[in-house]
Order: sequence, then structure tokens, then C-alpha cells
Amino acid sequence: MLELLLCSSVTILPDYLYRRFAQGKRFGREITLFTVWYELRWGIVLCLLLTISLITAIFYFHPSTKSATSVFRTVTILPETNGRVAETFVDINQSVKQGDPLFRLDDTSQRAAVETDRRALAEIEAELKVAQIQVREADGRIAQAQGMLAQATDEYETRNALLKQNSSAVARRDVERAQVQVETQQGMVDAAIAARDALKAQVEFQLPARKSSAEAALHEAQVELDKTLVLAGTDGIVQQFALRPGDVVNPMLRPAGILVPQRQVTGLVAGFGQIESQVMKPGMIGEVACIAKPWQVIPMVVTEVQDVIAAGQIRPTDQLLDMQNLVQGGTITVIMEPLFEGALDGLPQGATCIANAYTSNHDALDDPGTGSFKRFGLHAIDTVGLVHALILRIQAILLPVQTLVLKGH
Repeated sequence: MLELLLCSSVTILPDYLYRRFAQGKRFGREITLFTVWYELRWGIVLCLLLTISLITAIFYFHPSTKSATSVFRTVTILPETNGRVAETFVDINQSVKQGDPLFRLDDTSQRAAVETDRRALAEIEAELKVAQIQVREADGRIAQAQGMLAQATDEYETRNALLKQNSSAVARRDVERAQVQVETQQGMVDAAIAARDALKAQVEFQLPARKSSAEAALHEAQVELDKTLVLAGTDGIVQQFALRPGDVVNPMLRPAGILVPQRQVTGLVAGFGQIESQVMKPGMIGEVACIAKPWQVIPMVVTEVQDVIAAGQIRPTDQLLDMQNLVQGGTITVIMEPLFEGALDGLPQGATCIANAYTSNHDALDDPGTGSFKRFGLHAIDTVGLVHALILRIQAILLPVQTLVLKGH
């Protein structure tokens, strides 16, 4: 309507003024309800053509959308294991900090497993202490065996020396017996050293390895026990939390609730039509009007334009894709942020807005190589953006009226 009034002021109005004052035709006589089309046909045709051209230029070079939202993410409250709820610590709409407990599952079996692994670890530590004492005992046996070996060796050497001197005080049989005694004592020393080395291997390798395995099993059991206590992963507000002691929670089938992180709205996500894909560029200036902030027009800037359209995405399945299932066209996702810091303060997460983006040809107009005709066209494109800006302000004024009065919300 605004475009039609603007175009009629430069087409139908001059045509009527010419008919009225130049040709002397008057309403009710030459210009009647039945002769309006014939008398003002040039103005009407030019008005329609100009209106269509103006609307096309405005909506193409200065796109608008009602699909602008301050999107936000949610965190699903889920345990890492199945179980029955034993205790809850929060309620619906309660603010929590990161690390605050939300609820606890029944942990009887997990506590029993932790206690079992703890006792197994204590048993291994006791075995390690016993083995260390046995190592010292083995050292004593080695010293004892080495002393007996030295005594046997000394006795053998004494008898062997007397035998070589052909002394009648010793017989050859006694010398042979002494030699056997030396070999026996040497075997006892070797056996004692081997027993000590075996005990050392237990102390240095076997028992520490068993202790490490027991510690790992204890840590695993403790982790399973810790999983029964569900904590808040971030600061936020608990929503849709209706758990009560006795409820069964399954991480695959039944979530416990939703945690909405506490975040300030710092930008909007808008969906513009595909026809504007060649116009939407990062750096474009825009404006938004949000129903949650009535009668305010917030200046924005386009920071990112997604180069894919979500409606065309596919995911691997066991069926071939039929392209007729993708007939619904998608939109171009655009990220818009406020031009001035704090402009979106107070805007609720998830609020919907009307967004405009304006094409600027300032750089092309400053280029000396731009021709006069092109310069005029670029000036016209930048100028008609005022119409869209005016329409947005009219919408911002009418939004509360439409919502509260006409719709009765």
C-alpha cells in the first residue's frame, strides 16, 4: 500500500492534474466512475508498472523476513547409566550453578563394587609388605648359606692339603666327603639367591602390577559410583524436571529434564528467501523489530551468511533418496548481531523478530569508474531502502496493537 501511494503520487496524480487543469475535465462530468480508466489510463498503467518495479527492487535489494529468532541451546539432563532415582536436589525453574547436584540414582551395587575393589587393593598391599619382609628373610638365609659354604670350603682345603702331604691324619674318603659338602653348600647358596630373586620379582614387578590393576578396578568402580550422582554441566535454569524418588531413568528412552543455560542474547538467526542469495553479504546493515521489545527498532549488522540451505541436507539411510521429497524450499540462514553493544539486552532467548537487511552501494558510488546511468540506478536502489525502513517502523508500531487488541493475546 505504501509503495502504491508513493507511485501514484508521480503517475496518477500528474495525469489527473493534466486532465483537470490543462484539458478542463471535471469529476462528475467528463471524468466519472465509468470513464476513470479511459481518462487516467496512462497514469494508472504507469502507476502499476512503477509499483511492481518498486516492490520488486525493494524486496530484492533490501530483503525482509519474519523468521528472525534469538535461538538458544538446551542441555538434556541425562544420567550415564540406567537406574532408579533415589533422591532429587532441585525442582522446576530452579537456577543451578555448574557442578550442583541435580539427582542421585540408587547406588547400592556401585558402593558394594567400590568396597570390594578397595578390600582387594588392601589385600595386595598386605601381600606386598609380607613379600618385602620375606626378601629380608631370604637375605638372611643367603648369609647363613654363604657362611656354611665358607666353613665347608675351609674344611675341604685343610683336608686336601693334608692329603697332598701324605699325612696319616686324614683319609681320601674324608677329603671326598668334604668336597661333596662344599658342592652341597654351594647349591644351598644358589637356591637361597634364587628364592630371594623370586621374592624381589614379586616385590618389584608382580605385586605392583597387581596393585595397579586393583587401583584401576577401584577407579573404574568409583567412576561407576560417581555416575549415579548427576551434576549440572553448566549454569542455567532447570526446566521440565519432574523426577521423583522411585522413577526409573533411561539415558536412551527417558531423559530427566532440560537445562537451559543462562546466556545473554548477543545475536539473531534469520532465514531469508533463496532469491536473495546473491544479495545477502556479511557486513550488510540491518534492523530488527521484536515483539518482546515493543516500539523499538534495533540496528543490526550481518556477520555471517551460511553457504548451504538446510532443506537440501541428506543423511545415510537404507533407502534411496527421492528428490520429490525435497520440494519444500529452504531459506538462507543469516547471523545478525547488534550494531551497538547491549542493544539486545533484555531480549528473551527464543524471541521472534522481524528483520530487514539493506544493500549499500557506497563503495561503488565512490568509484570514479562508475558511469552516470549506473550511478543513478545505484542511488535509486539505496534510496528505496527508506521505504522498507519506514515499513519496518510501521510494523513495530502495529505489532503490540495486533497482538493485544486484534488477536486478543
